[in-house]
Amino acid sequence: MTFDLRGHGESEWATDGDYLLDAYGRDVEALLQQFDRQVTLVGASRGGQASLVGGSRHPDRVRMVMLADVAPLMRDDGVDGIRAFFAEGEAGFGTLDQAADSLARHLGQPRMGDSSRLTRSMRQDASGRWHWHWDPATGHAEFLHPPSEGEAILAAAARITSPVVLVRAELSHLLTDQGVAHFRELTPQLQVVTAMGVGHMFTADRNDGFAAELLDWLAKVPERIEA
Repeated sequence: MTFDLRGHGESEWATDGDYLLDAYGRDVEALLQQFDRQVTLVGASRGGQASLVGGSRHPDRVRMVMLADVAPLMRDDGVDGIRAFFAEGEAGFGTLDQAADSLARHLGQPRMGDSSRLTRSMRQDASGRWHWHWDPATGHAEFLHPPSEGEAILAAAARITSPVVLVRAELSHLLTDQGVAHFRELTPQLQVVTAMGVGHMFTADRNDGFAAELLDWLAKVPERIEA
């Protein structure tokens, strides 16, 4: 099953305005309580961070965590690009081409050829402007990589005992070799796979390839049966 984080997609916007990483992690924890068997958590970007934080607190309920292009330590200039991306998108875009240009400009990835594919990630208002399918407040400065976020991810990486797979984008503007190496130090069971020729948002463009990688790892990591 899939679910949208608070303030994203079809999920409601947070009535308390809380879009800190720990809030997302608590949402993942609440979801885990709804299953009577172990689950595999799969998340890209913010969803990956939430899966790591929430899943690390319930190792008995998590079969595996699969992350797309996130790690405890990321490039500061890459995070600045995300901040600029959110800021530029807050007023919406006149065309889908403008939205595609913004993605390429700020997130360090090749410009997509067919911008109409963005319709599944955007909504159009009454005036015809296109907006990303999330609460604009999620991109406010206090929610984008504050000190508490780094502390939470570092603690989760050190705490988690479930198998963890990182699918790293070759053209990522966020991850570095040093950051991945530090992740390995914190999480010795970490496995790393590189998605070639793609940037940070590759799951939006290469979902089939990402799903195939996930199925391959599910075959390698058996579900643990608790006695």
